[in-house]
Amino acid sequence: MKRKILFLEQQSWLSGAQRVLENYVLVGTSKAALESVVRYLAVELSPRGIRVNAVSGGVVETGALEHFPNKEEMLRSVERTPAGRLVEPEDIAAAVSFLCSPDAAMVCGQTLVVDGGYSLGA
Repeated sequence: MKRKILFLEQQSWLSGAQRVLENYVLVGTSKAALESVVRYLAVELSPRGIRVNAVSGGVVETGALEHFPNKEEMLRSVERTPAGRLVEPEDIAAAVSFLCSPDAAMVCGQTLVVDGGYSLGA
């Protein structure tokens, strides 16, 4: 049986792991470090039959958003999302299910972004 390690990260609505953002040093560097760890672990563990990947989700409207002072701005990100809606928990679950399935046997060391296309900057 193939083993999998899957990391979940909440994608910054500003993509802080890939861009330098003001007042975002702790979160941005943590996200960048996690994505790097995924790549390194994939190389280290793949020969042992262990696949390592991550799922990075876009804005999901949950109670956690109540703790963000810019909640309304985050929710308005849907206006710039090609898919025309916010990410739902089921979208994240489907990505996790795919990465744990045999269909993803050759997906290794990747961060799958599930944000409806928001990060494309369209």
